[in-house]
Amino acid sequence: MKQRLTVLGSTGSIGTNTLDVVRRHSEDYEIFALSAATQVDAMLAQCAEFKPRFAVMASGAHAQALADLLKTNGLQTQVLQAQDALEQIASHPDVDAVMGAIVGAAGLSPCLAAAQAGKRLLLANKEALVVGGALFMQTVHANGCTLLPIDSEHSAIFQCLPEDRSTWGARIDSLLLTASGGPFRQRDPATLFEITPAQACKHPNFSMGRKISVDSATMMNKALEVIEARWLFDVAPEKIKVVIHPQQIVHSMVQFKDASILAQLGTPDMRVPIACGLAWPERIESGVARLDFTSLAGLTFEEADAHRFPGLHLSWQALQAPEGTTAVLNAANEVAVAAFLGNQLRFDRIHAVNLATLEKLQPARPHSLGDLLALNDEARSVASSVLERFVA
Repeated sequence: MKQRLTVLGSTGSIGTNTLDVVRRHSEDYEIFALSAATQVDAMLAQCAEFKPRFAVMASGAHAQALADLLKTNGLQTQVLQAQDALEQIASHPDVDAVMGAIVGAAGLSPCLAAAQAGKRLLLANKEALVVGGALFMQTVHANGCTLLPIDSEHSAIFQCLPEDRSTWGARIDSLLLTASGGPFRQRDPATLFEITPAQACKHPNFSMGRKISVDSATMMNKALEVIEARWLFDVAPEKIKVVIHPQQIVHSMVQFKDASILAQLGTPDMRVPIACGLAWPERIESGVARLDFTSLAGLTFEEADAHRFPGLHLSWQALQAPEGTTAVLNAANEVAVAAFLGNQLRFDRIHAVNLATLEKLQPARPHSLGDLLALNDEARSVASSVLERFVA
């Protein structure tokens, strides 16, 4: 019987890669629902190929435009426009698995809905855990949700750990997250103020969305991944380490109590962790070229430079602060990166906005989704006011 899949964020990088893997295994998977923000034409093409039952767009205007085009092309996909449409397609009784690939805090609600419904959740949305934290993981465990990480680093760690989760605490010494270092790994920190959005969005190994690319350039993506790893694997923050690995062949590692290390290696292509998540515990063809060790020039590792990447170290600081602080950090970073991409803020001031927001807002402990969303809104408001001090 085919697995029925909802893809949240289907026109983004993770979404399109997911559909590429599904395309290769049409006998095992079918697309139940798709969602996107504004790319109506791309969604139309996906609906024409995969014929989902439902499609969701971010706004009423885009939803209506898609509905009109679907009707014109004789396609039967139903467009949902309700406020909770994302939650509907993530928790629908006919859905077996959900790919959570919406970028930012906007992905929290539908991923939480999937967890509450006990779905197999393929999590590519860092913010669900960065913002949701303990509440999200409590929901996962209480409802029998199967949570499978799709970020390449967390997928690598997951693959290195034993399937019996109850043994993790007794065996793990530390988790080692690898990072490419982004496009400015070797750049003089004194020149970072000159960086343009186009330069920051040019990742050395992956083609990604603009926001994620900027986060990679500042290493804030790795800060969010440290927070994500803390919740995914239930380890103390001090047991999570980051090492620069420019080639990104080693995707991450686990060091065990006996000092042995297991690593997951492979060609840097997101279809590998996506295929792993779709089929786990089985393995399926991903469409990715096999790694040829004889062609590798070498594998190198470096310390993560706190002077060049100060944002990275905010992760440990936020995890040691009151619960909810990681949500504040995430919201501040979203505001700061948007300002940078809009040519309002210098690249080297993104960290300053994040730090100033953390210093200004001391959150109360969130107890519900409503609390988390309210905290996200409050943090964005504070970050926007802080931003005025640093605008270019």
